[in-house]
Amino acid sequence: MKFDLSTDKTPAGDQPQAIETLVKGIKSGLSHQTLLGVTGSGKTFTGANVIQQIGKPTLVIAHNKTLAAQLAQEYRDFFPNNAVHYFVSYYDYYQPEAYMPTSDTYIEKESQINEEIDRLRHASTQALLTREDVIIVASVSCIYGLGSPAQYLKKHLKFERGFETTRTEMLRTLVDMYFERTNADLTPAHFRAVGNTIEIMPTNERAIYRLGFTGNKISAITKIDGVTREIIEEPEVFFLFPAKHFVTPEDERKVAIEDIKLELDEQLKKFKKQGEKLLESERLKRRTQQDLAMMREIGFCSGIENYSRHFDRRKPGEAPYTLLSYFPHKPDGTPDFLTIIDESHVTIPQLNGMYAGDRSRKDMLVEHGFRLPSAVDNRPLKYAEFEERIGQVIYTTATPGKFERAKMEELKVPMVEQIIRPTGLIDPEIEVRGIDETANYPGQVKNFIQEAQKIIKGGARVLTTTLTKQMAEDLADFLEEKGMKTKYIHSDVDTIERIEILTDFRKGVFDCLVGVNLLREGLDLPEVELVAILDADKAGFLRSETALIQTIGRAARNVNGRVVLYAEEITDALEYAITETHRRREIQVAYNTKHGITPKTIKKEIKSIADQMRSDHEDTVDTLLKVDMELFKKNPKKVLKEKRRQMEEAVSLLDFETAAIIRDELAYLESVKK
Repeated sequence: MKFDLSTDKTPAGDQPQAIETLVKGIKSGLSHQTLLGVTGSGKTFTGANVIQQIGKPTLVIAHNKTLAAQLAQEYRDFFPNNAVHYFVSYYDYYQPEAYMPTSDTYIEKESQINEEIDRLRHASTQALLTREDVIIVASVSCIYGLGSPAQYLKKHLKFERGFETTRTEMLRTLVDMYFERTNADLTPAHFRAVGNTIEIMPTNERAIYRLGFTGNKISAITKIDGVTREIIEEPEVFFLFPAKHFVTPEDERKVAIEDIKLELDEQLKKFKKQGEKLLESERLKRRTQQDLAMMREIGFCSGIENYSRHFDRRKPGEAPYTLLSYFPHKPDGTPDFLTIIDESHVTIPQLNGMYAGDRSRKDMLVEHGFRLPSAVDNRPLKYAEFEERIGQVIYTTATPGKFERAKMEELKVPMVEQIIRPTGLIDPEIEVRGIDETANYPGQVKNFIQEAQKIIKGGARVLTTTLTKQMAEDLADFLEEKGMKTKYIHSDVDTIERIEILTDFRKGVFDCLVGVNLLREGLDLPEVELVAILDADKAGFLRSETALIQTIGRAARNVNGRVVLYAEEITDALEYAITETHRRREIQVAYNTKHGITPKTIKKEIKSIADQMRSDHEDTVDTLLKVDMELFKKNPKKVLKEKRRQMEEAVSLLDFETAAIIRDELAYLESVKK
């Protein structure tokens, strides 16, 4: 089979019938199916079995970066011999360009790109273009514009021993592929020339490829570890892809520039006809002419993505290329891959809502002369366009919404239920506190602290959810003051930091995690014994039927899991969540009794995809520490003295990279000594 499912686990509980039904549905041509799987029932494992049996490249879409990271790690564990990649937005910070006419305020685009996530994005697209056994776990960024796969593939080169090219020609080729030259240490998308060799670090990995030249031929290819500098292998062939996804040949760029000039002239005429658009006309003219000058000189300008329609040779209104364009298609153009939409009750509304918000902002910019009309075609896909571009789809959720139910009714097929957990775990017990409490009831926060301290003393973890980010931060500070090791997590926390916080939580670095809605879906935390939902009776999205059931599910991965709902009244949402949880418990208890199953807490190895996102510098420091720690334990003074000598020697040789690595190792060793 194309996909090698490597695991000791075998399908159990409801999983066998779910796998069989889903596979049968795909093979019979069903375009949509829904897997209603309770929290902890192993929906990802079910999905992995389906992927193995179907054998097609697969796109898994999650609604946030944290969940996508967790799913990517799980699929990597299931398919260690296949290509499993992580594709999310590469912005750590992003403020889109906008104009607010009421206050005459223009907000310039501001962003901070995470280079490591950009590397992972390139690894994703290159895998799709070169392999068949690919699983991409993506956020909703998969529906945003990306360069043409045809041009990206066309621009890639195959190097092998004996390939005819001179060192000088090779340097020009690399620049033409958007690689940057450097004399310092190599990072992805950079190269350097040393004597008769050229060293390149591709965009998709941390290895260095050294090309040796003899005359006008490549005489040697060596793959070197980017951190240790050890030789990995001497491959016969080396494929190199461009350093950017947006690739436009020189002749097409010239045509695009002419098209932009024509569009500018048309828009200026339109403004002139409208009479009172002198300011807008002048603003648009200056900005576009400046951008065109930059394109001619260096082939790039700030905000060049707003001209993408011209560079892609698309018609007005035509959908942009996206990650979906890189997946395989049949000869007739129909998608030939599988799509799994995780936590679909949240992910689908996100996918559905991206276009309208983006269009509203762009229309305002165009109307007031900040952008040409073609800027609106630099956009995410509309939901109908998204559906046209994905293959057969499986929606997975514990709480199907109106969308999933309507799809199943339209196709006249039932949902595939997965209520029985392989571990025998049942849905948690639920307590409601705050209704008809005695005079001794201390209030929800103090009561939560009392309950949490009992759980923490037993070595388990505690989750609690608030209604706002500020409340989460304030509560975390308050709990720290009360002696509880606590951290908060919400959407303002950086991607990699969120992943690391969750990993530390599982490891027991701290005991209590406070969050908002980020904690609801898909977070696999089997160490959690208590989930407390503050203000559970407050109306709104965060306390809806779906949100409550998802939050309750966080306690369903531990045999001692329970949930405390703090409420002064039983709302309709609370009534539904409590009733549905009791219904599922009855089914699960009956199954366990019939089959003599004793529930067991899920045992799951603690891993983090963040480990793969760390910089080369951090990896090198860690490697050195592993080597030096044994010597340090025997004679710390001697090791510290030698390290200081090595650092000073590196500085004297102007090798500041090595000096910085030794400096950070020294700092750690000195902190251990204290």
